[in-house]
Amino acid sequence: MSMLLPPFELHEPRTVEEAARLVRELGADKVDFIAGGSDLLPNYKWGVNTRPHVVSLSRVEGLAEATPERLGALVTLRDLERHAGLEQVFPVLGRTASLIASPLIRNSATLGGNLLLENRCFYFNQTYFWRESINFCLKADGDQCHVVPQKEKCYSTFSADLPAPLITLGAVFELVGPEGRRTLPAATFYTGLDGIHRNQKKPGELLTFVHIPRESQGLRATYQKLRLRDSWDFPELGIAASARFEGDRVTELHLVANALEMWPVVMDQAVEPYLGGALTDDVIAKIAHHVEENVRPVKNTSLPPAYRKKMAGVYTKRALRELRDGPAALPSSNGNGNGNGHGHPVRFQ
Repeated sequence: MSMLLPPFELHEPRTVEEAARLVRELGADKVDFIAGGSDLLPNYKWGVNTRPHVVSLSRVEGLAEATPERLGALVTLRDLERHAGLEQVFPVLGRTASLIASPLIRNSATLGGNLLLENRCFYFNQTYFWRESINFCLKADGDQCHVVPQKEKCYSTFSADLPAPLITLGAVFELVGPEGRRTLPAATFYTGLDGIHRNQKKPGELLTFVHIPRESQGLRATYQKLRLRDSWDFPELGIAASARFEGDRVTELHLVANALEMWPVVMDQAVEPYLGGALTDDVIAKIAHHVEENVRPVKNTSLPPAYRKKMAGVYTKRALRELRDGPAALPSSNGNGNGNGHGHPVRFQ
């Protein structure tokens, strides 16, 4: 199979309602949505889970609008980086967007595309001939997972960055589909059965908006990312955290371990015992130890699972210290345990 796109029929609705109608008429199992195309099109060129109908969202009205309280799914990652209103109240979102892929990709890649990014795996993100040589895999065309050999569960790794900080900010996702409109907290949206069924989006549903509660604007927030190349790669792990302080006391604290399992792992149970007290070095060490002990990475990314597990604790300490003390200009890290993992400080309000 060449790297040419396979044949499909392209549809270009002008409204969300028209897009939902197309799904009803064509069948949810026959349709893919496309926004920036930075994830879908490479998969199609590799013959991965292609469908006969592709619904472009580029002309849908209103989905590129952005305010600190509501972000449209078609907002580009570059727009998130440059949005002055977000920089004032949720700078962690622009900083996180700036850590995704490359400047060229961020010009076209969208918020919705990142939130719904396909899980990644050594055995899935390959050419058709490569996958054919191993008799494919559970996630595409086959009947066995090669990461943890068995035939029931896909262990591909969640590799999107923006969901983790949005979860810590209490974001709510708005979806529209053949059955109508509904909302779901981001924290519960990312739960499922495995790396294939990794979220609660129903077949044919379109993620339209992200709503962020006004009360979250008082939170300090950070996202720490480990990857091999700071200018390009998907995360080997990410730690998102947000907190609210009254003097030295932390009154609200949220923590998410990202890119270590099949979906972001909410770690709020690790921090709950320490609410109301000071975020001391001892408390931070205990929380980091809990994270390290309770994440379960598997061998389907570039770095070994044991290393990623260890670094989850290191990056948790780094994130919580930044919330407590403020951002510091640390050297970049490529996984050696020094620096903040992205070459410049993450700022917060």
